[in-house]
Amino acid sequence: MAIPTKILLEIVTPDRALIREEVDEIQLPGSEGYLGVLPGHTPLLTTLMVGELWYRVGAEKHFLSIAGGFVEVLPDRVTVLADLAERAQDIDIARAEAAKRRAEERLAKPSSDLDFERARIAMMKSLIRLQVASRARTRV
Repeated sequence: MAIPTKILLEIVTPDRALIREEVDEIQLPGSEGYLGVLPGHTPLLTTLMVGELWYRVGAEKHFLSIAGGFVEVLPDRVTVLADLAERAQDIDIARAEAAKRRAEERLAKPSSDLDFERARIAMMKSLIRLQVASRARTRV
């Protein structure tokens, strides 16, 4: 059996199918750290963390913000079932900055009813969204 030369990338959220494209390379935020995938990768199933996902088609990279979910990797296909996913160009920067400010305020004034882990994840999501949005402006 020949090693595939492309990977079919599918990214789906509870709201919609976001991406279905043949790509050359993918990097995603797995539960044990960032995971790089090339055609012919060994099959695996893992959870996703909050982070930046990018994929490459030829020389062009595309960036997404990902928050939670699962990924199935097969030699010729990667299926991402994400809780949240946004393309760089679709991120509302003002909304992400407002979310960052709210998270910073919650973390700066701890109270007995503060869910610290939830506030930390909210901060991570807003920071990743801002990082990914900046990629759309700079086109790495």
